[in-house]
Amino acid sequence: MKTPKLLDTIDRDQALQELDGALNSRENVRLHERYPVVDMVLQGHSYQAISQMVKRSMTTISRYVEAYRQNGLNGLAMIRPTGRPRRLTEAQEQQLYDMIVEKTPADVGFPAEMNWRTPLLQEWIRREWDQSYSDRGVRALLYRLNMSFTCPTYTLAKADPVKQEAFRQTFRKLQIQLVLGSVDRLWFQDESMIRDDQALTHTWFPKGQQKIIPTFGKHWGAKMLGTLDYVTGEGFCLLHDHDDAPVFLEFLEQTVARYPGEKVVMILDNAKIHHAKLIQPFLAEHRDDLTLVFLPPYSPQMNLIEAFWGWLKRSVIDHVFFRSVAAIKLAVQAVIAMVNTTPDNTRERLCMGL
Repeated sequence: MKTPKLLDTIDRDQALQELDGALNSRENVRLHERYPVVDMVLQGHSYQAISQMVKRSMTTISRYVEAYRQNGLNGLAMIRPTGRPRRLTEAQEQQLYDMIVEKTPADVGFPAEMNWRTPLLQEWIRREWDQSYSDRGVRALLYRLNMSFTCPTYTLAKADPVKQEAFRQTFRKLQIQLVLGSVDRLWFQDESMIRDDQALTHTWFPKGQQKIIPTFGKHWGAKMLGTLDYVTGEGFCLLHDHDDAPVFLEFLEQTVARYPGEKVVMILDNAKIHHAKLIQPFLAEHRDDLTLVFLPPYSPQMNLIEAFWGWLKRSVIDHVFFRSVAAIKLAVQAVIAMVNTTPDNTRERLCMGL
């Protein structure tokens, strides 16, 4: 059985310490194999034993050892193949990146085209720099430029950045009050709706077949009034058939009753029912228990519970046909109960800040 022999001049203890530090700070995952191999060699394990443990040939192990013998840890570094030289210069790649981010195809000579697709980029690169790329080559180039083929999202054009920044400052003060204990709970509140036939999205299904979801073709639904606790990640939902001030008042009453004696701050949008005269006496009576903080207009993305509604619908409700509003309510409450079994996961996913 062959036992490896490193140079006698190697300080074994120092080398082992150096390898241990390298293992703890490595950036390249593949070095996770090379460092331990040398570590085991220094500890006197045989090539054969090491080969069985790491599932590599003794020839490979010998190569690692020789590389370390010659150049230490630097000898174990991954040598990246040079590969084919890039067709575009760094400046050209930056120009391509900036164009995709800042302009539409129509802006650069493709009439009636508003979305960048690989065929258009192929043609633009050929036209600008006389370089021919395949469809796959363009996609590889875009991935290397840290781009992805993704779906846009909406933002409301009437949003006021000044008011949004003012709200962020208010929110930071609320975070401080949470730490100091002058606020016990910080909630994001919103209304949403679950229909009997939810929107269809992509899902896994047998190839060549299409999942069929039955529907009555009507628009039954259950209205939801909910809160998301910024600190704990817990969700609460009141389901009702109407969306009006009396229902919102009932919701506020339940909110105060759930946590008697605690100071609750509720962040919500400027819907009419949130300013209704009907709720003002209740707010005045409970000014020490409940404070409403309103979001800036046209800023739904700043309400963290919006993401919670989206998560709920995508994960459980989409693709499901409900035969009654009662069935919708049962399903929603089941989802809320399930999510609340691991509220920390919800907080990590949705409540990390604005």
